[in-house]
Amino acid sequence: MTFVRNHPVVTFFVLAYALTWGAVPFGSFFAPGALVAALVVVTLTEGVAGLRSVGARLIRWRVRWVWYVAAIAVPLLVHFVTISVNTALGAPAPGTGQFTPFYGLAMVIGMNIVDPMGGPFSEEPSFRGFAQPRLQSRRTPLAATAVMAVAITGWHVPLFLIPSFGLRPFEALTTVAVTFWYAWLFNHAAGSALITLIAHATEGSINTEDLWPAGGDATRETWLYVAVWCAVALILLIVSRRFWTSPAPATAIHPQQPAPTKEPVS
Repeated sequence: MTFVRNHPVVTFFVLAYALTWGAVPFGSFFAPGALVAALVVVTLTEGVAGLRSVGARLIRWRVRWVWYVAAIAVPLLVHFVTISVNTALGAPAPGTGQFTPFYGLAMVIGMNIVDPMGGPFSEEPSFRGFAQPRLQSRRTPLAATAVMAVAITGWHVPLFLIPSFGLRPFEALTTVAVTFWYAWLFNHAAGSALITLIAHATEGSINTEDLWPAGGDATRETWLYVAVWCAVALILLIVSRRFWTSPAPATAIHPQQPAPTKEPVS
């Protein structure tokens, strides 16, 4: 217990790996393992107050409207750019089955938000709601997010190595890139895990791999998707370089802090 109290984030990731990877021998990947690990560690180290802290981040909805727009618009823009560039490079125009009826996309995003077995609902309260604030309480957002990127990408490793999951190793770069995007959004949106949950659910709302049959067009699309997310992360690192190297906003460390009236330094 002394080790757990002194190293809660390390304990969290070790337990998250163990719970999630425990399903791999059975051909599965137990994504809720991350959320279970966070709840266990918080209960052991902080008790009810810690659980309230994690819960407060998950229901923190009173943030500026622009962050709701960014959470939805940026992932959809990445999908749009990827599809458009792939089509411009010779891929046939994709079908619209995933986007009809007109409210279908909103329904998919909503289902991704509340799905207890899905990645967004499992990862955001734990990775952003628990681990990110604790890491950046003593580190810059850049250093904390670099640690997060390595740990979260490692947690996803079975998805990239086992053929049945349908992902290839180079797609791990997307996980690294979106970790920086979620960290930037989390810090700017007053430490709201709800906002990153919406962003994560939106990012997974379109199965771009299903827009073209297996082959050259689909492979190119996957590479493009990786490249576009890496470009987004690089832009955020360059444009917001002062944010990354300054102390994290108080709201992104202590959830009881009121939402700021000014933006974090960028």
